[in-house]
Amino acid sequence: MNIIIIGCGKIGLALAEQLNNEGHNITLVDKNESILQAAATKLDVMGVGGNGAMVGVLDEAGIESCDVLIATTGSDEVNMLCCLLAKRVRDVETIARIRNPEYEDEIHYLQNEIGISMVINPEQMVAHEILRLLRFPSATEIESFGKGMVDMIHIRLSGNSPLCGIRLKDLSKTIPAPVLISMIERRNEVIIPSGTTELLENDEISFMARPSDAVRFCKLCKLDYAAARNAFVVGGGRISYYLGRYNKNSRTKCQFKVIESNAERANTLAETFSEFTVIQGDGASKQLLIEEGIEHADAFITITGFDEQNIMMGLMADKLSKARVIAKVNRVDPEDVESVVPFASIVSPKAVTADSVVRYVRALESSKDSEFETLYKLAGGRAEAMEFTVNNDPSVVNIPFSRLSLKPNVLIAAIIRGSRIISPGGQDSMKPGDSVVVITTIKGVNDLHDIMQ
Repeated sequence: MNIIIIGCGKIGLALAEQLNNEGHNITLVDKNESILQAAATKLDVMGVGGNGAMVGVLDEAGIESCDVLIATTGSDEVNMLCCLLAKRVRDVETIARIRNPEYEDEIHYLQNEIGISMVINPEQMVAHEILRLLRFPSATEIESFGKGMVDMIHIRLSGNSPLCGIRLKDLSKTIPAPVLISMIERRNEVIIPSGTTELLENDEISFMARPSDAVRFCKLCKLDYAAARNAFVVGGGRISYYLGRYNKNSRTKCQFKVIESNAERANTLAETFSEFTVIQGDGASKQLLIEEGIEHADAFITITGFDEQNIMMGLMADKLSKARVIAKVNRVDPEDVESVVPFASIVSPKAVTADSVVRYVRALESSKDSEFETLYKLAGGRAEAMEFTVNNDPSVVNIPFSRLSLKPNVLIAAIIRGSRIISPGGQDSMKPGDSVVVITTIKGVNDLHDIMQ
């Protein structure tokens, strides 16, 4: 597909890199010629200098043959204008980054009036990810499928874990909970497991389960399963705003103590969210954290605008308490950070945004036989978890899995049929309307036919 990306910031470059790796033709647009040239050379893509909100610049970028336009500048209003102009010139799919909370209640109106196909809000997506992580303190990552009906939860096995030494075919005898181990990271290897696979110390395993079954599984495995009840949050920006807004409707509400150095921002948060305890101060101050009771915190979330500061504060919190540490990074590779601070969960606005856009673009390319619903990059992009809605394709539906010829390194991890969650066996089959979760190390899967021999 031909894709124009307006804005060479962190989000724009992350999108350009991932979509370029997916085989699309990328054109970058930015007013800063030096940044544009460096990005275009590094990624080996086209670059056009100028204001993406001008028709002449869009013409030069190839809007007449464009399939998708993505506006990721630092201005919500400019992004909306870019999408509006692109729609007027050509009936193109448009994606706009809109971050200001003031627009949140107007998003559906703006999409209808301006014709924006998709809105991306990195801070909002990170807030949702943090709230998911607070539900399971032992998890390093959590992905949701079937509109929250089933989760894929990642945990690291310690030496005293009752799971170590167990073959997966014997798992239900030792841990009687309905879960499916769907992926294993072992050192630098990604394993799509079979029944004979044995779990080892330091494995990072991913399992599929309903949220209630996941709690039972963690309980039986002697893992921390109670949701975080109170958390320190360092940084009072947009992510904190969305944490406060969505925490109200969360299944397991958490009490937040927010530390913000900027007086005006701290006052605004305190006035907006009466349930927040807001402290104006330096979140990197060891004395302040001790005075505020860091040793009693269930979680410590550091989401300032500086990656290095977030990592260092996470290290300090780990020494001062038993709190679950969640740190935001946006410039460095999350996988690199996880290798240095393995006790922390790393969240990345550019990573979650890139995943959501890649999912949308793949959905545009998917066949009519299966609709692409969800995409998560796993193990630093070495594997993917995807959700498809099955349509009435005779080559896919009503055929037992024992007779379906799947490619190597593919696992059908779950079938969601109405309110039922099925861990498929050889005699199970896909039905029209099912949601199917696929885990694979194969790159570029767009529909169910791509996983068949």
